[in-house]
Amino acid sequence: MSGPARTPLPREEFIDWLRREGQKRYHDGHRYHVLMHEGKLSRLQLQQWVLNRYYYQTRIPIKDALILAKSEDPAFRRMWIRRIHDHDGTADGEGGLALWLRLAEGVGLDREEVASCRSVLPGVRFACDAYVELVRSRSLLEAVASSLTEFFAPDIMSKRVLAWEKHYPWVSPQVLDYFRSRVTRARRDSEEAIEFVARHATAYELQERCVAALIRKTEILWHLLDCVYAAYIEPGGRLGSGRA
Repeated sequence: MSGPARTPLPREEFIDWLRREGQKRYHDGHRYHVLMHEGKLSRLQLQQWVLNRYYYQTRIPIKDALILAKSEDPAFRRMWIRRIHDHDGTADGEGGLALWLRLAEGVGLDREEVASCRSVLPGVRFACDAYVELVRSRSLLEAVASSLTEFFAPDIMSKRVLAWEKHYPWVSPQVLDYFRSRVTRARRDSEEAIEFVARHATAYELQERCVAALIRKTEILWHLLDCVYAAYIEPGGRLGSGRA
């Protein structure tokens, strides 16, 4: 026999819970990102992060389309569809995916090779596909909650621009526009998502499910970096032999 249902947390306490769990698990603390921001990655290691991360970028508009399909509310769909436009653009050559391919060219990669995704590590593909499946299989509320990693994106994007300009002068500052664009867009998107989650998580069980979905998303992002680290940086934190 189950005990009495817990009272849902007040709005601000619930939001603090989400932020606390997300912040302590966010992938800015991953050793690959630490090495990147300290300027300790080789050209090859930076390139492979860009190449493999592109596959994750391609999954974002797909998971956002799944979220759209879960909603019966036209106002929500009008709000959320902007995220797809942000990544896919409204014409060829526009949007976040195009900016990422420009970044790939800027670090010396072949645009078509990156766009084909054929060189993506199997573990990275598995992790990114798991995010799409997470969104597909959960409720609209949980799917939106899983996107709340965006709350922490503006800080890491700002830090990344400064680090790349300082430590990787061979990369033109003009190709860092994806990172710059996400500073304001991720802040806007996360505020909208937090508002939606806080308004609809009206029971403690729903709040728990939202936190669990966010935690699962952080684990997926962490696993992506684990795969790239294992492939291109030697165990124990020593840099691989491909230093430029």
